[in-house]
Amino acid sequence: MQTYQVRIYFEDTDCGGIVYHTNYIKYCERARSEMFFACGCQPYDGNCGFVVSSLEAKFHASARLGDVLEVRSRIIHTRQSSLRMEQKIYRIQKICESGGQSATNLTLTEQKLIFSMEVTLAFVDTVRQRITKIPDAFLALLQGGEDGRNSQ
Repeated sequence: MQTYQVRIYFEDTDCGGIVYHTNYIKYCERARSEMFFACGCQPYDGNCGFVVSSLEAKFHASARLGDVLEVRSRIIHTRQSSLRMEQKIYRIQKICESGGQSATNLTLTEQKLIFSMEVTLAFVDTVRQRITKIPDAFLALLQGGEDGRNSQ
């Protein structure tokens, strides 16, 4: 499983400070791109890249202005030229509890699932407009790679 964090800014919300629904899909797209950027590569190979073939989304709760979200991504099925990925977004909130008169403070992290989706990505040659084989290096990177940059 790989993770990516995003903070919610005013531009992400409606006038009530609640994240606009399509932005959750954008955050998932960013998380997929960041998997490549973190390894110093681009999310395409020449004229070939991933396109969304289908997705199923569920909204569990709302995110608000100032929240920190974490997108967790994992591949659940691969084929020669497509893959199915699960992506979940959690609101991450740090809670500090004072130890009373003692000098100890305890920091807890609360994580609440606010959005989940399964997305099917096809690897397409955009010039020939045909589905093509996903490079093995891309599959390794998306599955966590060997460089240790993935989060468990």
